[in-house]
Amino acid sequence: MAKRKGKLSADALGASVTHLLHRALQLALDFHAEAAGPSAITQRQYTVLTAAGEGDGLTQNDLVRATGIDRSTLADLVARMLAKGLLVRERSPTDARANNVRLSDAGRAALSEGAQPSAAADARLLAVLSAKKRESFLATLATLAAAADGPVVEKAPKAKAPPKAKPVKAAKPKPEKAAESQALKPDRKKKAKKDKKEKKPRSLAPA
Repeated sequence: MAKRKGKLSADALGASVTHLLHRALQLALDFHAEAAGPSAITQRQYTVLTAAGEGDGLTQNDLVRATGIDRSTLADLVARMLAKGLLVRERSPTDARANNVRLSDAGRAALSEGAQPSAAADARLLAVLSAKKRESFLATLATLAAAADGPVVEKAPKAKAPPKAKPVKAAKPKPEKAAESQALKPDRKKKAKKDKKEKKPRSLAPA
């Protein structure tokens, strides 16, 4: 039975790293939304507030680098958070063409209130994994996040060690005694024949 055109198999998606990461992100966002409730700030808004709170007046470019949110999405987020009074915009003291954003008092309160739902979502997500896998999972995520901040450096495959040469066994020298005995064998045979001749009694001549 032929497969229907346009239908993706589960095996094809299950082997896609990008798809699996996207599904994991969806799960994390769902957990955060359930923990925060409909009236609270979203996970992305909480991320922007956290980045803005850690910096002393950041530009939107700074926020893009800090959060990893694309430029157009971040601009929309900042505009809505400015309208809600969570952020305050002011002219950059170092660049007349740029604007900095800071947390307002309402933004600091929202950041404080959003810490608990964020932690609850993280704990719920990690609970899906066994305790042994959580540490390596966090380390893997940190490695991927660090790669997003700079060029990806692929690890070179380890060079295989050349095979060890088998030691050549030196020929064992023959014992000296054995060599001497081999050398003396012909002489011993000659001596034995000579002794046999000498011991043979001489026949007496007739009187």
